[in-house]
Amino acid sequence: MTIRPGKVIVRDEVEPVRWTVEEGRVLLRSADTGGLFSFFELTTPPGGGPPLHLHDGLDETFYVIEGAYDIQLGDRIHEARPGTLLYGPRGIGHGFRNISDGPSRMLCISTPGGTEAMFEGLAELLGRGTPPDRAAIEALVARHDVTYLGRPGEALTGVRAG
Repeated sequence: MTIRPGKVIVRDEVEPVRWTVEEGRVLLRSADTGGLFSFFELTTPPGGGPPLHLHDGLDETFYVIEGAYDIQLGDRIHEARPGTLLYGPRGIGHGFRNISDGPSRMLCISTPGGTEAMFEGLAELLGRGTPPDRAAIEALVARHDVTYLGRPGEALTGVRAG
């Protein structure tokens, strides 16, 4: 086993990366953890969030720290306010929408690490000032084992939980 040095991160010293309408701050990269996980903060504007999707090769855990989200896991939609944690195992469809009037924030751990490369690739493809190249986006997410089950901006499709 390789022993890695510890690391201290100050959130405000990490430059955010913007893709679509969301932005994220990668606080621990896969390279920092020996590939075990990536840890990042997501900030989502009102109504924003990714389309329903699944990951074949990674698990995600979300912890809401500000605002409110509807988070779909499988066929159930859960209202998630600060202090709510949701675990999305690989192979289970998930997506989220900010349901508050202002920006919402959550922390996310993805295991194994490496998700930051997809977000940075999306930011590059979408930040060129030209219409997005749908084929390039689909190729990028496919390389990261993401399967879209919905389209950008489409409403979540699950049944509200409890």
